[in-house]
Amino acid sequence: MATSTPTHQITMYTDGAASGNPGPGGYGVVLLSGSHRKELSEGFRLTTNNRMELLAVIIGLNALRFEGCQVTIYSDSRYVVDAVEKGWVFTWEKNRFKKKKNPDLWQQFLQLYRRHHVRFIWVKGHASIAENERCDQLAVAAYQATNLQIDEYYEKVGRFES
Repeated sequence: MATSTPTHQITMYTDGAASGNPGPGGYGVVLLSGSHRKELSEGFRLTTNNRMELLAVIIGLNALRFEGCQVTIYSDSRYVVDAVEKGWVFTWEKNRFKKKKNPDLWQQFLQLYRRHHVRFIWVKGHASIAENERCDQLAVAAYQATNLQIDEYYEKVGRFES
């Protein structure tokens, strides 16, 4: 009789923010699994809100310890949620992201996405959803910090994409 490994159920809340667009930006992630909770955040000196929204998802997925997790991601980013749930990103990938912004992040996302069973749920931002509000607080605090990282791709290539 074969034994199966238990499926890990993960709930993830993500948010990205930028002060100015472009400007200093940050992301916030809250990961929940059973009684476990993990918060992640980081700030960048020059980026966009959409890059931070997508990076939050990437960082959250990358933090998962096991492959094949059942992941429900709550995000207030129509850019991210619609791109995946409406299938746009898969067409962009087939077209090698021609004339699309953030190809570096979308490629990272797709690698991680394919390791798990992911579904997105769009939530209204600033609507008193506790974990979404926490992600926003983490993202804002991250870009207001003094030790901001460099968004290498954006500063070298991305800001010149049309």
